[in-house]
Amino acid sequence: MLGLRLYLLQRITALLMAPLVLGHLAMMIYAVQGGLSAAEILGRTQGSVFWFLFYGTFVVAVSVHGALGIRAVAHEWTGLKGGALETVVWGAGLGLFALGARAVWAVTFA
Repeated sequence: MLGLRLYLLQRITALLMAPLVLGHLAMMIYAVQGGLSAAEILGRTQGSVFWFLFYGTFVVAVSVHGALGIRAVAHEWTGLKGGALETVVWGAGLGLFALGARAVWAVTFA
């Protein structure tokens, strides 16, 4: 049953990430074609609750999705099980979240 829940969770996070990736790519294309500098982009994102929620949601989804993918690969390639596998998964998920959260904070509020 756990395997099914993790499978569904990974698929749900993929569904959540798809529009976020498209939105991110659209904004990057808009910024590049508009000739915006990094300072101008940061000027538009600083203090924005919208961009904080947009990229914060993105980071949470990517952290969960990535950690579950790493879980499958670690189990398949190394045969890890039980506590060792869970340690790898939690470490990967928390590491991805920490890096992403720091970036979101820097772009929106720092």
